[in-house]
Amino acid sequence: MVSEIGFGAWAIGGNAQVGATPIGWGEVDDDVSRKAIKAAMEAGINFFDTADFYGLGHSEQILGEVLKNNNSIMIATKVGHRNIDEKIVVDYSREYIIKACEESLKRLKRDVIDYYQLHSARIQHLQNGECIDAMKTLKKQGKIRYWGLSLNTFYPETEAAYLMEKNSGDGFQLVFNLINQKAIDIIKEASRKGYGIIARMPLQFGLLTGKFSVHTKFRNDDHRSFRLTPEIIDHTLKVLEDKVWPIATTEQLTKTQLALSFILSFKEISTIIPGIRTPEHVVQNTAGLKSLKEENTEVLQSLAQTDWKEIMTLMEKQG
Repeated sequence: MVSEIGFGAWAIGGNAQVGATPIGWGEVDDDVSRKAIKAAMEAGINFFDTADFYGLGHSEQILGEVLKNNNSIMIATKVGHRNIDEKIVVDYSREYIIKACEESLKRLKRDVIDYYQLHSARIQHLQNGECIDAMKTLKKQGKIRYWGLSLNTFYPETEAAYLMEKNSGDGFQLVFNLINQKAIDIIKEASRKGYGIIARMPLQFGLLTGKFSVHTKFRNDDHRSFRLTPEIIDHTLKVLEDKVWPIATTEQLTKTQLALSFILSFKEISTIIPGIRTPEHVVQNTAGLKSLKEENTEVLQSLAQTDWKEIMTLMEKQG
């Protein structure tokens, strides 16, 4: 059993870069990260999601320092992205996955990884079979308890269908939020088939917290500096102000609470992993959540077929 809200640990990895490409959220204070992890546990969060690529191992290391072999806490991590000669490379070979798992276990200071995920394997990797064989081997060896796939942000269908057809794997991590609802059919089908479902990017890199304006700027070591362009922010804020935030007022919720409560309205979701890097984020992402009125959920769903389509196209261009 996992908490409805989990701890997304990408941001605590810090401001790592691969070549000139930022792969983190800017500078981070490790002491604050440790306090955030402890605050999350005190708030009832028992699910922490990371990856060996977050901070090039630093996120796993911080989690390992605080959580260690705490059996009441479940840790999910990912494999498949590498830094080779300052270039981002994907590697889903059997040899690499087994080696990377051992390294993750050491950083996490754990005997077993609760949930091990292929970071964003595509259909050719799955059809090749090495990555699936590696996961099955690790599970048989007792190095991992369950495994699954973190699906592509914009086109999650093909890989999800492939694994479900073969009844392979135990779960999916996928993007699902007010703006990006492309995985809704996968969510329903996967749930029927017994897969666990992790909803990532619930706040769309902070866009759905109400904290941004058209003047918001990001540091060069923050991946949002190239993903959230002024055009994307401007277009998004207009839709939010006109059609989304009035619902937050009606529901007596903060903007963050509305964004998270919308996702919790779907019973198929196992857990949501907003990015957390401070104790304040723990409170903001866990307090006051509730089921929305059905008519409000329907309105928010309908926007995916209208107002959000142009913005999704802009986001896809940025990656």
